[in-house]
Amino acid sequence: MSAHLLPADHPLVTGATADAPLLAALTGRDSAHRPVWFMRQAGRSLPEYRAARVGTTMLEACFTPELAAEITVQPVRRYGVDAGIFYSDIVVPLKAAGVDVDIAPGVGPVFAKPIRSLADVEALPELGADGDGGTLDAGLESVRQGVRLAATELGSTPLIGFAGAPFTLAAYMVEGRPSRDHLAARELMYADPDAWQGLVAWVSALAGRFLRAQVMAGASAVQLFDSWAGALSDRDYQEHCAWGSAQALGAVEDLPVPRIHFATAASHLLTSLAQAGATAVGVDYRTPLDEAAAVLPDVPLQGNINPALLGAPWEVLESHVQDVITRGGIAAGHVVNLGHGMPPHADPEVVARVVEYVHTHG
Repeated sequence: MSAHLLPADHPLVTGATADAPLLAALTGRDSAHRPVWFMRQAGRSLPEYRAARVGTTMLEACFTPELAAEITVQPVRRYGVDAGIFYSDIVVPLKAAGVDVDIAPGVGPVFAKPIRSLADVEALPELGADGDGGTLDAGLESVRQGVRLAATELGSTPLIGFAGAPFTLAAYMVEGRPSRDHLAARELMYADPDAWQGLVAWVSALAGRFLRAQVMAGASAVQLFDSWAGALSDRDYQEHCAWGSAQALGAVEDLPVPRIHFATAASHLLTSLAQAGATAVGVDYRTPLDEAAAVLPDVPLQGNINPALLGAPWEVLESHVQDVITRGGIAAGHVVNLGHGMPPHADPEVVARVVEYVHTHG
């Protein structure tokens, strides 16, 4: 990893974020306090987010640099969390590349043409190269601008860039919309392995480009989200998907940024997630952190407050947060987070109280 590959004004080069608690914990160093941020912290639970989004669709907001940056910074202002995560969506790079996808309210990503064959894969847009002025390069420019604006306003607070992991992106593209069991994707994996491998290769390259664009524009860490990998056995994950995640994370391996790999319902995949190019692993709420640390004793962990407990009485939530802090203290490094995304109805006052508790007791 080399900092000289980053722009001179990057927060890691100027030193703005170099000693941030988040980066210390993610690299196994001592930090001033236990860092905390929340997946989906920027979003529907904040009234200022709802006000900012009036009159825009989600994808319009993601591709509007000033708005994406403002939404990114909102939870940092309100809660004092130790990181901002760039406001985007896992289908943003697909849209930027020219794939016909939209986010339907109340449904999620919907694709005009699902991928069902090798011919469909071969018909996907050419990704080109960085700086070539092609469709993807041009489509990512608004993302770069938004990241620059957010990183500048965050100052010494690190910005996390993110992308959807290859299995999750491929599963959406095969199903054509959200699915409960991802059966069509798993069937394609076996029925047409050439099509599956071609699709994973394409989305892996795309996810890697998306991660690198965010880092070069100012992100100080990245996270690869694999929302649906838990639907696979460890063997299937290793044989059919892990190489794709490794390719995506490998796109920033030469840059001095921590690489977090997170998947839901994936206690059986912890070792595989770490081995796919991650320097830290996110743990969902189903797996106690001390058990995860026993599996990955040398790997910093992130997690894993149960989002459902944000609605519990404070004494119940407080006990749970303390348990997460205690168990996480066994790991090589620990960043407090939710074990999945922020519920849209979460009470901002409760979330602020959790942040204060972590900073005081962690």
